[in-house]
Amino acid sequence: MEKIHLAIIEDDVLIRESLESYLGENKSIEITFIAISVEDFLESIEAAREVKIDVLLLDIGLPGMSGLEGIRYIKEKIPESNIIMLTTYEEDDKIFQALCAGAVSYITKRTSLTKIEEAVVTIFRGGSYMSPSIARKVVNYFKPKQTSEESQLTLRQQQIVQGVVDGLSYKMIAAKLLISIDTVRDHIKKIYRILNIHSKAELIKKTMNDNL
Repeated sequence: MEKIHLAIIEDDVLIRESLESYLGENKSIEITFIAISVEDFLESIEAAREVKIDVLLLDIGLPGMSGLEGIRYIKEKIPESNIIMLTTYEEDDKIFQALCAGAVSYITKRTSLTKIEEAVVTIFRGGSYMSPSIARKVVNYFKPKQTSEESQLTLRQQQIVQGVVDGLSYKMIAAKLLISIDTVRDHIKKIYRILNIHSKAELIKKTMNDNL
């Protein structure tokens, strides 16, 4: 059976000991390094005769250098390692900062030990793993953004809206744009429908509020 060489960087004693105790029971996992900070970990691997780390569980809120800052230094020393962020932080900026820096997975500390074990094995085997709440944030970040109401208006419709805001009558707008007054009225109906409004006053108010 191929061994998964695992390292843990965690300063919380209870969490660190829980991880060590639970994951250490798995015969396919060998915990090779345990540290309370990035600095402590880097010193340990510098002093070690042999460094074999397949997967690393890394906290963010650590004494000294943060886990986010530490990713770069860890990857320089052991580029083949797969870094799993295990943290309480669920802010978008931290998630994407970690993934962009080289982490391959991001798990919250609300995740059960069973799921953390599953993540370690999955990552080692070349798969991917995210906490459901984190995965949703990643999906939402990359999904196509909804089009704004402004972008749904054609250039001609935007010109007509501007004419209304400028206080021009439909007849004056028609003359300015070299179109018929019936065409202006037709566009106004479509504009009202797109913006879900029913009057010129609402159009002006919405334009001012939303900067259409």
